[in-house]
Amino acid sequence: MSTAVNNIALIGNPNTGKTCLFNCLTGTKQRVGNWPGVTVEKKEGPLLNHNHVNIIDLPGIYSLGAHTEDELVARNFILLGQPDLVINVVDATNLQRNLYLTLQLLEMGVPVAMALNMMDEAKKNRIKINIAKLSALLGIPIIPTIARANKGIKELVQACLCKRVSSNNFSIDYGAIIETEIKNLEKTLQSAVVSGTSYPLRFIVLKLLEGDQNILKTLNVCEANSKGYEAVLATCRQSIKNLQNNFQEDLTTVFIQKRYKHIDRILQQTVSFPEAIGTYTVSDKIDKIVLNKYIGLPLFFLMMLLVFKLTFAISAPLEMGLEILFARLGDFLRSIITNKLLSSFLVEGLIGGLGAIIVFLPIILCIFLAISLLENSGYMARGAYLMDRFMRKLGLEGKAIIPLVIGFGCNVPAILSTRTLQTTRDKMTTVLIIPLMSCGARLPVYALFVAAFFKQHQGLVLFSLYLLGIILAIIMAKIFKRFLFPGEAFPLLLELPPYRLPSLKDTLIQMGEKSSSFFKKVGTIILCAVILAWGLSNFPWGVEYAGPDSLMGKIGALIAPIFKPLGFGTREAASALLLGIVAKEVVVSTLGVLYGTGQEGLITLISQQWIALSAYSFMVMTLIYIPCAGVIGAIKAETGSWKWAIFTILYTFALGWLVAFLVYQGGLMLGLGM
Repeated sequence: MSTAVNNIALIGNPNTGKTCLFNCLTGTKQRVGNWPGVTVEKKEGPLLNHNHVNIIDLPGIYSLGAHTEDELVARNFILLGQPDLVINVVDATNLQRNLYLTLQLLEMGVPVAMALNMMDEAKKNRIKINIAKLSALLGIPIIPTIARANKGIKELVQACLCKRVSSNNFSIDYGAIIETEIKNLEKTLQSAVVSGTSYPLRFIVLKLLEGDQNILKTLNVCEANSKGYEAVLATCRQSIKNLQNNFQEDLTTVFIQKRYKHIDRILQQTVSFPEAIGTYTVSDKIDKIVLNKYIGLPLFFLMMLLVFKLTFAISAPLEMGLEILFARLGDFLRSIITNKLLSSFLVEGLIGGLGAIIVFLPIILCIFLAISLLENSGYMARGAYLMDRFMRKLGLEGKAIIPLVIGFGCNVPAILSTRTLQTTRDKMTTVLIIPLMSCGARLPVYALFVAAFFKQHQGLVLFSLYLLGIILAIIMAKIFKRFLFPGEAFPLLLELPPYRLPSLKDTLIQMGEKSSSFFKKVGTIILCAVILAWGLSNFPWGVEYAGPDSLMGKIGALIAPIFKPLGFGTREAASALLLGIVAKEVVVSTLGVLYGTGQEGLITLISQQWIALSAYSFMVMTLIYIPCAGVIGAIKAETGSWKWAIFTILYTFALGWLVAFLVYQGGLMLGLGM
C-alpha cells in the first residue's frame, strides 16, 4: 500500500532531457545548492500547482555503481533520502543504454515511474515502442513525453500523484551458478541484520558481490566489526571466489553482461527498429566531418576561437558601458557626499573594487551563454571526445579541456564548470591548475607593460605569456596527479547525443543559474577583500591614498624585499601585487595611484624607472601568483574546504616567485638586463 507523494527524485542518463523535464515540472521556482558534504550541484523545487510536492533533480549518471561522486550522491539519496517516487527519465532513441539504470533502480525495490522522453525523435528515427508491453515487463508505469515541447507533462504528473506508484518486486535471473551464491549470502545476511531494513536483501547481496562492501555501512545493515558483519564479509569473499573460479573474469563485467542480456530480451519483445541498414541520421553525417581524425580537432579549436572572438566582441561594448556607468556614479557620489571618509569608501572602495569585478559580468554571461548553447546542441560532448586522448596523457579526462578553455576568459566560471567532471581526482586537479590559465583580467597588466617596453613584439610577448601558463598547467597537472591524486585516469564514458537545436528557454535558465551561483559564492568574499584593501590604503586617516605613510604603503615597503631578486623590489610594485589579489585589474590602477599619474603618464614613468627584463618578470609574476579573491572563493566553494584554497594561494605564489626569479636572473646572466 502506497502513501502520499511528497518528494519525487528525477534520475537518468546524461543527455536524456532530464534538465528540460525538471524545468517543465518546476518552472522557475527551483533552488540551486550543493548536496550536504559534497560539491555536486543540487537542484530542487516545488511541483507546479502542487507546492507540497518537492522535485529533486539528481545528477545525470549511467549507473548506480557509486564509482563517481555523481553516482554516489544519486544512490545515497535514493537509499537514505527515501523519496516517495523516483522518475527515471529515459531517452526513447537509446533504450538499450538507458534501461541499464532502470534495472538497477528496480533491483533497489524503490517505487519507480518512467518518463519515456524524446518520443518525437524516436518517431523521426522510425523506432516503434510497445509502451504497454514494456510497462508490463518492467512492472512500472511508463509515460511518453516530449519535454522540449512540454508534451506528456500533465500525464506524467497525474500518473505520479493519482496512481500512487508502489514499490516493486522486480528481479533478474542471473543463472543457476550466481543465484546459488545469492541465496547463500542472503541467508548469512539475514541473520546479521541489526534491524529490519526497508531494502531487499537481494539488492544488498548484489552490491556485495559486485565488490561494494560499503553498502553495509551505508544502510546500517549490521554493525561494523561485529560477528555478524565479519560473517557476511567472509561469506561474501567465498562467494566471490567461487564465482570467479566459474566465470574466469571480473564479476562486475559478468553482472553487466547479465543485465544487458535481460535488456535485450525485453527490447526484442517491445521495440522494432527501421529495417533499412546503413541509414545515416543527420547527426551521423555531421559527425563524419566533426569527428574526422584529421580535421576534427582543428575544427574544435576553431570553434572555441570563434566563441571567444564573438564573446569578447559582444561583451566589449557592454563592459565599456558599465565602466562609464561606474565612473559617472563615482563622480556623482563625490559631488554630493561631503564626508571624505564616506566618499572614499563608496567611490574608491566599493565602486572601485566591486566595479572592477562587475564590469566583467557581460563576458561571464556571454561565455556561459555560448557554452550552454554548445552543450545543448550536442557539440561540446564531441569536443570532450576529441580532446580525450591528449588530456589522458596529463592523467585527466577529455572533459577537463572545457574548464581550461573557459579559464582564458575568466577563472571563476572555469572553476565552477569543473563539477561536470566524472571523478573527484580529475575535478581537484583541474581546479588547482585553472588559475594558471591567463584570464582576461590580466590583460590590462600585459597591455601596460607591453606598451611601455615591447611595442615591436607585442603579439609575440603576449603569446609567450599565454603559452607559459599552458606549459606550467601541464607540468603541475602531472605533479598533482602523481603526488596528490594518484591513480589511473577514469575512462571516458560519454554518450554522443544527437545534434539538437538548443532550447532558448533552457539555455537562459542554465545561464541564469550559473550567473547567480557566481555572485552568491564569491560576492561576499570579494566585498570583504575590497573593504580590507580600502582600509589599508586610507589609514591612518589623512594620509595619501595608498601612499608611503598609509598601512598599505608600509606593508608594501615591508614585503618589497621579497621581490627584489625578481627585478621589481619597490614599494609600488609590491603594493600593486598585494592589491591585485582583490582583482588583477587593480594592479594597473594601483600603480597609477602610487605613481600619481594617468594611463599615458604611467607608461612613460614605467619605461623610465623599470627595465624590460623587470617588466617581463613582473608580467610572469602577475600571470602565476596568488589568484584573485573571486577565484579563491570559487575554489573554496567547489572543493568545500579552505584547505585547497589556501594550498592554491601558497603553491601559486611559490611557483610564480620561482619562475619570475629564473626569468630575471637568467636574463641577467644572458646580458638582457641592460
